Amino acid sequence: MANLTITVDEETVKRARMRALEEGTSVNAILRDYLEDYAGVRRERREALQRILASSRESNSGSGPGGRTWTRGDIYEERLGRYGKK
Repeated sequence: MANLTITVDEETVKRARMRALEEGTSVNAILRDYLEDYAGVRRERREALQRILASSRESNSGSGPGGRTWTRGDIYEERLGRYGKK
């Protein structure tokens, strides 16, 4: 990450720190979030997530409309049969 130095009036910084403290955050986090919004980073992340979710919904890799038909016990029993009981 890069460091950024800005010049701000002392009273403004003081009030920003107090408000951030009340909100359980920091001035640094607020500025970072703002710059990410301003630069479009959040929008890009949101769009990427939407593409992933859409791809997931369109895939045929789910358990289908009937849901899963096996249990953990079924898988365990199948593996015991395959590798032999000890």
